[in-house]
Amino acid sequence: MMSERDKRVFLKIIGAAVIVFIIVYMWPGGDIYSTINVNKVKHTPDPNIPQPLGTKDILPDIKSEYPPQVNESTSSYLEIFSSTEKAGSGTDGWLTDVAKDFNNAAIMIDGKRVSIRLRGIPSGDGYDYITSGKHLPDAYTPSNELWGEMIVSQGIKAQLVQKRLAGNVAGILISKAKKDELAAKYGAINIKTVVDAVANNELVMGYTNPFASSTGLNFLISALQTFNSSNLLSDEAKAGFESFQANIPVVAYTTLQLRDLAKSGKLDGLILEYQTYMNTPDIRSYEFIPFGVRHDNPMYAIGEPSADKIKILNKFVEFTQQEKYQNLATKYGFNGLDQYQPEAEAVSGDVIIQAQKFWKEKKNAGKPICAVFVADVSGSMDGEPLNKLRRSLIDGQYYIGEDNLIGLISYSNDVNIDLPIAKFDLKQRSLFAGAVRDLQAGGSTSTFDAIAIAMKMLIDQKAAGPDADPNLKPKIFVLSDGKSNTGHSLDDIRKIVKELGMPIYTIGYNANLPELKEISDINEAVCIDADTENVVIKIRNLFNAEL
Repeated sequence: MMSERDKRVFLKIIGAAVIVFIIVYMWPGGDIYSTINVNKVKHTPDPNIPQPLGTKDILPDIKSEYPPQVNESTSSYLEIFSSTEKAGSGTDGWLTDVAKDFNNAAIMIDGKRVSIRLRGIPSGDGYDYITSGKHLPDAYTPSNELWGEMIVSQGIKAQLVQKRLAGNVAGILISKAKKDELAAKYGAINIKTVVDAVANNELVMGYTNPFASSTGLNFLISALQTFNSSNLLSDEAKAGFESFQANIPVVAYTTLQLRDLAKSGKLDGLILEYQTYMNTPDIRSYEFIPFGVRHDNPMYAIGEPSADKIKILNKFVEFTQQEKYQNLATKYGFNGLDQYQPEAEAVSGDVIIQAQKFWKEKKNAGKPICAVFVADVSGSMDGEPLNKLRRSLIDGQYYIGEDNLIGLISYSNDVNIDLPIAKFDLKQRSLFAGAVRDLQAGGSTSTFDAIAIAMKMLIDQKAAGPDADPNLKPKIFVLSDGKSNTGHSLDDIRKIVKELGMPIYTIGYNANLPELKEISDINEAVCIDADTENVVIKIRNLFNAEL
């Protein structure tokens, strides 16, 4: 008699065969492939693949990418990096409001009026700027202390000045029906029982990229700790995590992507901070289960600030703790669940960084990604858009795991198969680089013809040939300006895209972003605007999550 796992594998094989039958014999429009001109193009490998750029080189100028939410108003001031859930606007603008009031309060220190420059920047990006030396603020307030530990492990001084500016907690959101079901089996619901339920295929949930997201990083560390709290890099912890990860359908690029998946009914649970949960009415039907380290928005002095700057920092921290501003924090959703205390021990920065590397290697849990890149080389991409596209692929390839299978298509009037799908080893990387180098722009734009061919390549790879593997996870990455003007339309292929469930990630260059976003939205993927200085960072984060 087959085990449950064997049954699932058998059903996947049958499912793959059914999909192949549909794609070959029942595709809407019948002989859609026969109407698409497809060319197989050979390229010379490029053995001189450039070395990957360092983090400092790919980070955009801080002034243009993250302009201050609050500008200094005096010559004696302190610059602070702050996580965006408290340095944005509206209910995400608590620290913004406090900094504005601080600057308007005409505070004097040693006979000089002082002020604050506040930059809202995601915790992971702030960490990158600091550890790369691209831009050092005087102070840094991430969502949690994990980032501070990592900074210290990189040899940069980060002195904890205040453990808590405003209270917050990370949590797992689970639908009420699913929580009741799990409670009946496991009793109390916590990070341990959630991880066990996922490993036992009883809960479908997703989380965010632990290289970029504070909540995702917290979840990774917390999940590993459930298997061995004293050594989360032990063989026991790693094996347990791989078993758990095998049943995770998505590690999301953004929290918004997770929320959309949950609302579509594809997830029973997701992760989120309590402050966001309190300010998002459409997800309040989910039950909130706290986990991991607290997100109490610690404040660090970075590097060697002058004595004058330390005085400003201490005065500002004191200012934030006034009853008036703590009440405002509570109004904005902070300071909830104060009774929650972490169950696990603190973790060193070195261990956290090693855990990230382990996650990158093992996040696919034996289910390699099979991806096709679809590059727009129509006339409208000529010049800078195509140059950016080439740079995106050459620089981005370093964030693609070598166990994945990768192919490349380019398109204008026709569709060119520039690189058949193969394991992304050194040889394939060299061929990939050569094909990208040879891309030239001209002609019309047949985006949906190219997507159709990409889907067929992925289905063929998954179901036939020497590397056939029903566990392959197919994905498509479209790099385009979004201005399709020839060939088939989205409506011609929309149904089969939906039925196959292949996520289509889109990266837009001088693009019609709504058209690209519509493609990505079909299966809850994401659309990235590449016309910013931080395009390589965006692609790095996307590929870390998806490849």
